[in-house]
Amino acid sequence: MNLTISGHHVEVTPSIRNYVQSKLERITRHFDQVIATHVIVAVDNLAEKEKRQKAEINLQLSGKILHVESVAQDLYAAIDTLMDRLDRQVVKYKTMLQDHNHQAHKRMSEGGAEATA
Repeated sequence: MNLTISGHHVEVTPSIRNYVQSKLERITRHFDQVIATHVIVAVDNLAEKEKRQKAEINLQLSGKILHVESVAQDLYAAIDTLMDRLDRQVVKYKTMLQDHNHQAHKRMSEGGAEATA
């Protein structure tokens, strides 16, 4: 899996990089067919005292690209929310693949039973 972590108006420190990598391990436990991952962390200055921390990820799977964004006051909280949302999407995609394969196999077995009868 290719992993790219970039920052927009923020430097990607080793602690941020390690935090993102540790959170991505949970995703790869569910689904190991990840081709590439691109994570962008950003800090937007909306007002003088208010800062918005944003994290987004593009996860390239075989046949699909998942995109998730998260915004919070703290960058680590944004990354946590991002990974929770991504985890739900990956599990949903994996379930859809398994159901689709199961239904195709089921149709083939039913068709084979009718052909032999």
